[in-house]
Amino acid sequence: MAGTAQSIKEHFYPEAAVGGFSRVDGSIEFYTRIAALIRPTDRVLDYGAGRGAQISTSSSGYARWLKTLKGRVAHVEGCDVDPVVLENPYLDHAEIFDPAKPLPYPDASFDLIYSNWVFEHVADPEQVSRELLRVTKPGGYICAVTPNKWGYISLAARLAGNSRHVPMLTRIQPDRFDVDVFPTCYRLNTPGAIRKYFGKSTKVIVYGMSSEPSYYFNNKLVYRIFNLIHKITPARFHTALFIFLRKNTED
Repeated sequence: MAGTAQSIKEHFYPEAAVGGFSRVDGSIEFYTRIAALIRPTDRVLDYGAGRGAQISTSSSGYARWLKTLKGRVAHVEGCDVDPVVLENPYLDHAEIFDPAKPLPYPDASFDLIYSNWVFEHVADPEQVSRELLRVTKPGGYICAVTPNKWGYISLAARLAGNSRHVPMLTRIQPDRFDVDVFPTCYRLNTPGAIRKYFGKSTKVIVYGMSSEPSYYFNNKLVYRIFNLIHKITPARFHTALFIFLRKNTED
């Protein structure tokens, strides 16, 4: 019962044949809300930009356009701990940073910061939240999508441990590159943690969502099982958290 990822998706979500994405596509949900916030004059930071895999690996042309902010705002900056960020073609400029040190930007540098599947790798949430808030302009936004600590994907990853993370994901997602897999910590992956580290300085909007399955061995039966699990899972245990924070304005 194997098949291509797109053919399996279209079997369960026929609308994916129109534009390449389903009605429960989490990346479309996330970047659509970012698109509603950005302005042509904005300076934007992609925190944990990496090589731009979230764009380059999208099978949908519309999704690639939606995720590409370069050219739609005044400046797209990118930063990452991995030097590969310097080769990211979707940025106007990039910096390598040490997560234990301040970000290499002045205070209030950005109108919007977004982070795509990065918060699960944060080892020091206090340091990261402080720095993200520092470089965000008053009234600006911090937007992130990350695994829910209590979703089954995060639970399975924690049970497997970081030492088995790469081989496990390589088997489950054959199209995924080893270079895109990093150690996970899950210290900034609950609504409570987000409010703890950001809530005093921002208006916090956090909600869960389970989009179509991502880990299914390219097998239609496995996809069907996880799709059913997603539909009956209580909101608290959805696989992903969508985080939108608006920094308080100065008095």
